[in-house]
Amino acid sequence: MTGDAATLAFADLQPEDIISTLVDLGFDCDGRFLALNSYENRVYQIGIEDEGPVVAKFYRPARWSDECIHEEHAFSLDLVAQDIPVVPPMIIDGQTLKHSGHYRLAVFSCRGGRAPDLDNYELLTQLGRLIARIHLEGETKSFVHRPRIDIDTYGVQSIDYLLNNEFIPEQNCEAYESIVECVLDGVEACFERAGSTREIRLHGDFHPGNVLVNQDRLHIVDLDDCRHGPAVQDLWMFLSGDKEEQTPQLEALLEGYQSFRRFDPRELHLIEALRSLRIMHYAAWLARRWEDPAFKVAFPWFDSARYWDDHILALREQVALMQEAPLEWRDF
Repeated sequence: MTGDAATLAFADLQPEDIISTLVDLGFDCDGRFLALNSYENRVYQIGIEDEGPVVAKFYRPARWSDECIHEEHAFSLDLVAQDIPVVPPMIIDGQTLKHSGHYRLAVFSCRGGRAPDLDNYELLTQLGRLIARIHLEGETKSFVHRPRIDIDTYGVQSIDYLLNNEFIPEQNCEAYESIVECVLDGVEACFERAGSTREIRLHGDFHPGNVLVNQDRLHIVDLDDCRHGPAVQDLWMFLSGDKEEQTPQLEALLEGYQSFRRFDPRELHLIEALRSLRIMHYAAWLARRWEDPAFKVAFPWFDSARYWDDHILALREQVALMQEAPLEWRDF
């Protein structure tokens, strides 16, 4: 892996580096060490003597500026101040973002739990209430440094990166270029049908893996992708299955959401557009990280012709879905 000193240090991060960094920050580590499921950053659960474990998150160099990370942390702390069960970074010597040599890191309390059951409508209603409360805080101010979820950032830039860096097999290039043009047209049409919707600060990557359920308590984690965007961005990833299955899930979410904040039903036109953008953004994310050896191990299928066949097929399906009527919701 090539890069500057910080990138090389991040790629070669070893358990002894992690433990010594936590010790330098004042933690009495007991030697227990567990790598958690994260690829963008390096995240570890570290045992602490006579206390519960902590989670150390080492930020990938050059992805976010310090200013962007500070905005993520400030948003988390603002949400906690509103009694929203977000797991915030610890404040250590007056700071949440710590620097240690080439590393930038934050430390969090460890919270256990399982992913939510999307067939549990009562739980979905509870999630809807939490998302609305996040958005109530999110709309009180704006990010200065963090980007938007939009057609250019997630769509155009992703396409350009994949084509300009020759990640797509030659036999798939023509089909890819043709379908992504249709996808972008479809996304633009969805945004036009939605009209002028409001953009607010969001979790941004709110999916079941970022919610921990422990008995009747929920914990929200990982605001690393918080951005500006439409409110429905934090809702649609909790919908699964076909339209018949998604409709009652949506109703349960919005029943809870509307008890705290009004949902603009025009944003339902954006669900399949946002899903399409996420599919394109995900492929470009893998390509941008492909020099990281951890990605080649975790995603060995990425550079195969089969992956691109499936990717193009998924985009074709999205073009069709974006032409259909949006999910129905009865706004009482």
